[in-house]
Amino acid sequence: MKNVNSINELAKEFEDIVLEESNLIRKESIVALKHIATGKYLSSISNLRYTTGSKSQLVFVGSSEPDPNSLWKISFSSELATYTDTFITLQHVKSNNMFLGINHGYKYNTGYNSEFGFHYNKSPSNNHIEVSCNNFNNSGYDRNNYWVNNWKFNYSKVGDHQGYLKSNDIVNLSINKRDINNGSIHHNQYEFLRSHDIQFTIGNDTFQEVVCHDERLGGNDEWCIELIHEVKIF
Repeated sequence: MKNVNSINELAKEFEDIVLEESNLIRKESIVALKHIATGKYLSSISNLRYTTGSKSQLVFVGSSEPDPNSLWKISFSSELATYTDTFITLQHVKSNNMFLGINHGYKYNTGYNSEFGFHYNKSPSNNHIEVSCNNFNNSGYDRNNYWVNNWKFNYSKVGDHQGYLKSNDIVNLSINKRDINNGSIHHNQYEFLRSHDIQFTIGNDTFQEVVCHDERLGGNDEWCIELIHEVKIF
């Protein structure tokens, strides 16, 4: 603590420390992710599925205020998440054990030289990678699916930002990309979470698309992570 010259300064210093502590995002906190460019929140709806691609539970940006469909339980290995080396998972609160991630089909070619490879499902309205909610074990695969749900976060304005993840930080979220030919993880190749003005429809309902991409980062890739201190909206 820096030097203080009065009781008022001491009280202010203490208030700042308490506020900083209250804004730290801890393991299994409930959070919402606001898309900076549109002001809408990352959302999913239990059992509402894409009609294309993996046909998994859809992900979109919806309301301009947090609502039950936009709440996520964030988890990581330690009590607090550091910017340097932490991976996170985001579990949709309103769904049964469903996590944010990407799902790409598993291809198996039988023959004398059997080989396998992965192909990503495409998003409904363009050629980017589909983002969905699912509950596959992220360490295994079957003949049809391989699921990845470990996300890395970076401070969007400073590449080497230090410290702990806290409420109202603006971040980029990324996920490891797998080689489509042999399934190996490219540890330096990431797909970034993005939303944009492109929409898609399911039945009579229209949704704003969320995708993963490996293009240059911009405003559509920024998310404000907000700690939900009290869940009163159920």
